[in-house]
Amino acid sequence: MSIETDAPEAAATDDSVEALATELGAAIADTAEYRRFEEAKAAVQDDDEAQARIAEFEQLRQEFAMARQAGKADQETMEKVQSAQQDLHSLPVMQEYVEAQDELQRRLETLNEAISDELIVDFGGEAGGCCHD
Repeated sequence: MSIETDAPEAAATDDSVEALATELGAAIADTAEYRRFEEAKAAVQDDDEAQARIAEFEQLRQEFAMARQAGKADQETMEKVQSAQQDLHSLPVMQEYVEAQDELQRRLETLNEAISDELIVDFGGEAGGCCHD
């Protein structure tokens, strides 16, 4: 038993799915959650104090990771990393960024669930990786 398909129709279906995906992306970019996230991200990028604290945190985190790899990480170094992260997250501009990021993540999870329900698979999980156990 075989099912014959007309190739141009299959291509049109593929094209329409691509077009819908593009529309979905544009619609997501037009949501309040996405706009808030982009504004918060830009505010962090434009904030000199936030950028300095990010650089400090990243430096300390990298030093801790290297020390851990070498078997020389200690509690004091870990506490310095945690303290730098707390200092960074205490900035109002970073608090807004984290809140906006969380809100956008929740919205994207809701959209993923709606798509996944139709596909009977985790759309975001399948799109995000190749190998699953």
